[in-house]
Amino acid sequence: MTLDHLPRFPLASLPTPVHPLERLSLLLGGPLVLVKRDDLTGLALGGNKTRKLEFLIGDALAGGADTVITAGATQSNHCRQTAAAAARAGLQCHLVLGGSPPEAPTGNLLLDGLLGASVHWAGPDRRGETMTDVAVELRGRGRKVYVIPYGGSNEVGATGYVVAMGEFCRQMAEREQTVDLIVFATSSGGTQAGLVVGARAFGFSGQILGISVDKVERGAPTYERELTALAAATSERIGLGARHGEDDFWVDYDYVGDGYGILMERERDAIGLMARTEGMLLDPVYTGKAMGALMDMIRRGLIGPSKTVLFWHTGGGPALFAYAEGLTGGITRHNGART
Repeated sequence: MTLDHLPRFPLASLPTPVHPLERLSLLLGGPLVLVKRDDLTGLALGGNKTRKLEFLIGDALAGGADTVITAGATQSNHCRQTAAAAARAGLQCHLVLGGSPPEAPTGNLLLDGLLGASVHWAGPDRRGETMTDVAVELRGRGRKVYVIPYGGSNEVGATGYVVAMGEFCRQMAEREQTVDLIVFATSSGGTQAGLVVGARAFGFSGQILGISVDKVERGAPTYERELTALAAATSERIGLGARHGEDDFWVDYDYVGDGYGILMERERDAIGLMARTEGMLLDPVYTGKAMGALMDMIRRGLIGPSKTVLFWHTGGGPALFAYAEGLTGGITRHNGART
């Protein structure tokens, strides 16, 4: 396996720390819960996409690009970090966002503008189609365009999480500690595929569980098939040559709720509890859903008290401000509560 020859543009503050969630673990009465703080990667309020973007922006620069394009939802963490990465690298950034512009920009959308990105609204059209149209127009104007997929989740971006798994394994070795289970939010797949490939590369033997935030069909093979294909491409790119099957990917679809980006009671409670016990912020779309799932599994006894669990915090804090109305009730209910 070789990584040093791959184009990479430094963006993240690494390694991100690992530390125990002592108060939360005590409150839940279950396993020891650790957290890997990829919300602290340092680029425009951090997040997991920064690791992917080191390789994506590196690849764009190596190919002579002067412009990057990507797409996402209105409150896309990926788009916000892409805008920041482009600014650091001196590239133009164009973002294709779903729907229509809101009355006032908040959260990630506000930051997109501050970071200098040009935003294109897809309206009722598919974002991928609009992104293609924007790329064609920019190339017609002489721009050298590099297209970054949703979530930065191709074999180039996923390489960032192969490296992340190596970083994590070294941290655990230094602490002489083992982890039985890693839990995180999964959507576009680059983080999960990279972690699974990295586990094979660096000898991590624990389980890797992605909590789906938008895949709603339990038992449908599509997502696992996508992850398998992405892992194979990533493994080939880094020269690992490992084989992967759909059984290598563990995805829990039971916590999607009413769908992507819809704040439910479980997410609201997880966000409030983490804030009050650990002073740590989760977001409503990704980490709040994943932590809500983890808490539920512990409370139901699905994860035994003798286990050690790592919650991989993938960031997303800026989106909190776009969900103020939905979160206010939880804040009011818990005002003054101490655990």
